[in-house]
Amino acid sequence: MATLTIPDRKFSTSEPTEIKNYLANIGIDYDVWPVVEIAADADNDTILKAYAEKIEEAMEQGGYTSVDVVNVAPLTPGLDEMLAKFNREHWHDEDEVRFTAAGGGVFHIHPPNGPVVGIQVGPGDMIRVPRGTHHWFDLCNTRQIKAVRFFQDKSGWTPHYTGSDVAQGYEPVCLGPQYIPVSHSSSH
Repeated sequence: MATLTIPDRKFSTSEPTEIKNYLANIGIDYDVWPVVEIAADADNDTILKAYAEKIEEAMEQGGYTSVDVVNVAPLTPGLDEMLAKFNREHWHDEDEVRFTAAGGGVFHIHPPNGPVVGIQVGPGDMIRVPRGTHHWFDLCNTRQIKAVRFFQDKSGWTPHYTGSDVAQGYEPVCLGPQYIPVSHSSSH
């Protein structure tokens, strides 16, 4: 279940309808899928088979041509380097569409005319961050996630960095239903 937080407004909610409505107002699609129990050591094929029906439905609705699975844990080789690509503010030429099957992380969205919004995702959460949206992502403190990624064209998924250091002002600490931002200026 997701938690939406607006640190600059000291606001947080875990109510799915409230999350969906707020995110829709800033152009982000959010949905909740039924969670299928999978083993902690489930491989990518097992994850894709467990959610095959919902994946197929989403692919048809969104015009996606392929999917893959991000399946990382604390001992995954190159994990720090992988995270370093995505925990800085960036945007893509293609939508970033993710379904979290296990584990979790935080998407930070930086709308052009509003405060930074954190969306802590966990099992069952489906999110679409539209192309061109400034955002960044980091894992929670457990440093593990099993997420299905949807693509229309994988070449459009290269991150384009904004050069902003705004992401340094927000650090996920996913110990419970909320995360705690580090102190930051109100200029974000």
